[in-house]
Amino acid sequence: MESLPKVVKRRVNALKNLQVKCAHIEAKFYEEVHELERKYAALYQPLFDKRSDIVKAAYEPTDEECEWKADEEEELTDEMKEKAKLEEEKKDEEKEDPKGIPEFWLTVFKNVDLLSDMLQEHDEPILKHLQDIKVKFSDPGQPMSFTLEFHFEPNDFFTNTVLTKTYKMRSEPDDTDPFSFDGPEIMCCTGCPIEWTKGKNVTLKTIKKKQKHKGRGTVRTVTKTVPNDSFFNFFTPPEVPENGELDEDSEAVLAADFEIGHFIRERIVPRAVLYFTGEAIEDDDDDYDEEGEEADDEEGEEEADEENDPDYDPKKEAAPPAECKQQ
Repeated sequence: MESLPKVVKRRVNALKNLQVKCAHIEAKFYEEVHELERKYAALYQPLFDKRSDIVKAAYEPTDEECEWKADEEEELTDEMKEKAKLEEEKKDEEKEDPKGIPEFWLTVFKNVDLLSDMLQEHDEPILKHLQDIKVKFSDPGQPMSFTLEFHFEPNDFFTNTVLTKTYKMRSEPDDTDPFSFDGPEIMCCTGCPIEWTKGKNVTLKTIKKKQKHKGRGTVRTVTKTVPNDSFFNFFTPPEVPENGELDEDSEAVLAADFEIGHFIRERIVPRAVLYFTGEAIEDDDDDYDEEGEEADDEEGEEEADEENDPDYDPKKEAAPPAECKQQ
């Protein structure tokens, strides 16, 4: 720009003003997309409700609804199909008759890295009671937002039947930096209080500490309650102050939180059965090219070389950075 003649710079400024107007039109476009999402969410919901009824055994699908012809079955001979059918029936006879699809949502969570990283062992018995996840969009005329609803059957851990997480969004260019606009962005999120049954709150843990008296030298044991890693910290995200300024840790937690909320809304809820079976995970893996694999192989070779080095001492290696988790 500095090398351009003044008259050309003047015209470029005119183009930038046009670009700002484009950004405002784009913002309106995304507002209308949000309206379309709301409209089509109402069309999807009866199908999702039926999915929920099958998972929790409120509805038993008909033989016609259960018929599915997988690609590999097309190549099987009639004899092989009959043999496979008999083996399947034998297995069914040996097993108890489960209701619905046990641990459907827990399996989905465990199959998806983004969600399984949040799971702790003590979360799993609770998530076995998760019956459905729904997405609700803001009403017409209201600021853009969406709410994730986690529906639970009655359980021994908390009295809530629904846990909610609401994400507020904005679709308008920033006056101070209009060219940074790249579609709607999540501004903040709010969770809900969980009414834990006494002694069942997995987001807290009790630790015992020994304290020594400075003067007498006597030792006493003190019990303290401290935060505990848990998926259910998802419902108590850091609050965004009015000035919008967050410390580095809170900013990292919120960034991860926004990514998770968006992923649940965009991928998990619409395609839950494919994450349950693992098919969607294979599709996600197909999005990556082979460069990453080659890089991993090279990295593995480097590690092997280090281990073969007689001067290599793993204890001297720096510890890897901790993964970002909900606190």
